[in-house]
Amino acid sequence: MVRPLTVVTGGSRGIGAATCLRLAADGHDVVVGYARDSAAAESVVAGVREAGGRGVAVRADTSVEADVDRLFDVAEERLGPVTGLVNNAAVTGPLGRLADSDPADLRRVLDVNLLGVLLCARRAARLMTARGGGAVVNVSSGAATLGSPGEYVHYAATKAGVDALTLGLAKELGPDGIRVNGVAPGVIDTE
Repeated sequence: MVRPLTVVTGGSRGIGAATCLRLAADGHDVVVGYARDSAAAESVVAGVREAGGRGVAVRADTSVEADVDRLFDVAEERLGPVTGLVNNAAVTGPLGRLADSDPADLRRVLDVNLLGVLLCARRAARLMTARGGGAVVNVSSGAATLGSPGEYVHYAATKAGVDALTLGLAKELGPDGIRVNGVAPGVIDTE
């Protein structure tokens, strides 16, 4: 029996790392996408292997189309057909009031949290549609509906965009056998 293969962006720490380990325990092979900390990503891959899965770490900035393509290309070359995607990568940017925010920081939050999710979902949709099925999970936040004024308003806005994207993609891709869901997790203990 072929194991499902799931790409997890932002998989080297926190919710992403916990997701990778849970997927491996549930019988998935896992691609750990990460932005900076290769040691942390390799540690998660070691955990995936300890749980009986195959894993590989791939450095990728999800806001860059070429990096997203490389992430999925490496996944398929090294481990096989991608059957799932967890869009978890996100940045909050420097915290503070919107009125005091630097446009470059705002753009980075938008690029990673929304454009990155779009680019990864697009690539996954292309692969999964051709194969007749798969699953995409977009990680959102309670901030999407609460607005998180004062420090996270820009982050909250991107997560509201992720919620709208999730609903639209579920309608678009459902007929192709691709499930699209969103989760808005709270604080988790990764120990």
